[in-house]
Amino acid sequence: MGGDSMTHTAPRGGGPGTGPVGSRTGQRLSGLAVALGLVLFLGGFAWGAVVYRPYTVPTSSMTPTIDAGDRILAQRIDGGAVRRGDVVVFKDATWANAPMVKRVVAVGGDTVSCCQDGKLRVNGKEIEETYLPADTPAGTSNFPTVTVPKGRLFLLGDERGNSVDSTAHLTDAAGGTVARSAVDARVDAVVWPMKGMLERPTGFEPLGTLSSPGPLGTITLLVIAGAVLVLGGGAYGPIAKRTDAARARRASAEPAGVR
Repeated sequence: MGGDSMTHTAPRGGGPGTGPVGSRTGQRLSGLAVALGLVLFLGGFAWGAVVYRPYTVPTSSMTPTIDAGDRILAQRIDGGAVRRGDVVVFKDATWANAPMVKRVVAVGGDTVSCCQDGKLRVNGKEIEETYLPADTPAGTSNFPTVTVPKGRLFLLGDERGNSVDSTAHLTDAAGGTVARSAVDARVDAVVWPMKGMLERPTGFEPLGTLSSPGPLGTITLLVIAGAVLVLGGGAYGPIAKRTDAARARRASAEPAGVR
């Protein structure tokens, strides 16, 4: 007269939450992703701190390229690397006792004048300055031809009517020019508000090679990739835990075997 017996067997391993979640391979890959992500993230920031200097521009002399109050990142460079069209940060005691931001329009050996037909002229060539405010001439007043001495630079603001630049120092001993050694950095981007990388000054290409952009784009990619790897690797544990719990619930919901 033996009756049927129902036997419930407890799951081995003590149920969910008693051991490591996910597969061993998944855990290892998760840890590797977090470690690599931290290296990329912190390495990107460290690289940026070495290569770039942040500045806040106090005036509107570089509008519309850089407005008053904008925050910029400028690549630390040697003054010898400056080329025509670069926007640079420099300090010259005869101009001011603070860093200034202007655009290099002529380098040592160049001749520069303004403004025939409303255009800046360098070495006899009219320069298309697409970075200037729309429908404005290259200068608000004419100035005679200046020959830039070797090792020096001639600089103008993009807002020509509101810029104390080389044209305001033509009667100085240096004829309005600044030594290359006075340059501390070359502006790469406006980071607040997010205007991004500066426009390439293609109007100067007929006179020579332009400067190449700095490594800001690569640094940004490293930081973003690092953040994604850290977040993705860190998310593996919670996701695997939920997956294991769901499997355990499905297993416990199945009817017990009949013996």
